[in-house]
Amino acid sequence: MLHMDYEGKKVTVVGLAKSGIGAANLLSRLGAKVTVTDIKGKKDLELNLKELKYDITLVLGEHPNSVFEEADLIVLSPGVPMYLDPIQRALKRGIEVIGELELAYRMIITYGESSKILSITGTNGKSTATSLLYNILRDNGFQVIVGGNIGYALTEIIYELINQGKGFQKDYYVTEVSSFQLESIRDFRPFGSTILNITPDHLDRYDSMSSYIDAKCRIFLNQTEGDFLVLNADDPATNEILFRYQTKFGVKETKPEIFYFSRKKRVEGAYYLEDEKVINFYLPSHKIAKIKTNLRDLPKDFCLRPQSFKIRGVHNIENVMAVSLMALLCGSTPETISNTLRYFAGLEHRLEFVRDLKGVVFINDSKGTNVGAVMKSLESFESPIILIAGGRDKHSDFGLLRPFIKGKVKALILIGEAKEKIRKAVGDLTEVFIENDMDGAVKKAYSIAVSGDVVLLSPACASFDMFENFEDRGRKFKKAVWSL
Repeated sequence: MLHMDYEGKKVTVVGLAKSGIGAANLLSRLGAKVTVTDIKGKKDLELNLKELKYDITLVLGEHPNSVFEEADLIVLSPGVPMYLDPIQRALKRGIEVIGELELAYRMIITYGESSKILSITGTNGKSTATSLLYNILRDNGFQVIVGGNIGYALTEIIYELINQGKGFQKDYYVTEVSSFQLESIRDFRPFGSTILNITPDHLDRYDSMSSYIDAKCRIFLNQTEGDFLVLNADDPATNEILFRYQTKFGVKETKPEIFYFSRKKRVEGAYYLEDEKVINFYLPSHKIAKIKTNLRDLPKDFCLRPQSFKIRGVHNIENVMAVSLMALLCGSTPETISNTLRYFAGLEHRLEFVRDLKGVVFINDSKGTNVGAVMKSLESFESPIILIAGGRDKHSDFGLLRPFIKGKVKALILIGEAKEKIRKAVGDLTEVFIENDMDGAVKKAYSIAVSGDVVLLSPACASFDMFENFEDRGRKFKKAVWSL
């Protein structure tokens, strides 16, 4: 029986969202004595509690010190920050504290034999890039699992593999990882990783932009020779990432090979030059030789043409470059990458085409929950834009949107708690309308639109002031559009 020394251990799982549920069920299956604690009460967690499969001790509505002090191991859900007082006290007492991602990783490397982990992080584009990489590797014939911050928690997937009697051996585990998940890793080491971009986000959790970058950079904390890291050469945070790579995390004798992607210049990796309209690749043989990969020779004439992709948007050109590099370094063929890109349609709520009504195009970008995401979305259209934005502010600087709104956004329709802050930051650049709900915003947008305009929902804010989540917001937008 699988146990990994969890048999009889007292484990406290903090947080009962999907990661906490996955961790609690997996640990119980491995013989641990599990206690779950959540600051929410039983009524708020009614649906979550039904997902627990074992006789698990529940401590709800509070976080008493005893559930931390009496534990042999504490497992955090991503939404639970490491800086909480009971967590810090537990660490001082010598109690091991890890995240759900770390727990899953330990299972994979112990029982997955030669399985390799591929991880994608970034402020924007993580889910699309992760899904695309999964599709390319699967289409190439590899045995692949996808999970993490997308779809199912990894612990939930592992729990199901155990129950079904299926082995852990896969070619690749493709994982989307958030900064929250990376805060609590210890040994987590992906074979290949990428940081797509870093722009201001979650500053309601981090005390500074530097702290947020620190969390993202933990993705390569344990990478070593034979591994690879893919970075965005155009991102303003790249130099800070390299600083952490070279110094802050400690100088190592062996390090992963770094490749880049760029929309502005030729780099070692993948690059897109506007005048050529193609994505080119340059993978130096001396770097390839240091990676444990099947790739040896890349056809000199291999390139990708974005006009053949089903997905659209400048941010998706960046996603494609990063993912294609990862796929090539994992042994995917150029032919498979090209073919997959012809049918891959992207994900719901990410620049999703909704409807063309009398020449007015409606786009659902509800996943655009921060300023950086909205910048990329606005860059993706040449047509005049009517932008629907607003929601719960995450301590964002909406003034950063000014050069992207000026001359391109013909009207701004604002909803939610941040509406006045956004109007104050950019309201002098275009006509502004304030609406109370999504139905009103969509009706107002259509009433002022003419054929050739794009109505874009890209909120630059979290959704929780008016909606359950960004998915709920996007679906209500689509419902309002189809009711016109």
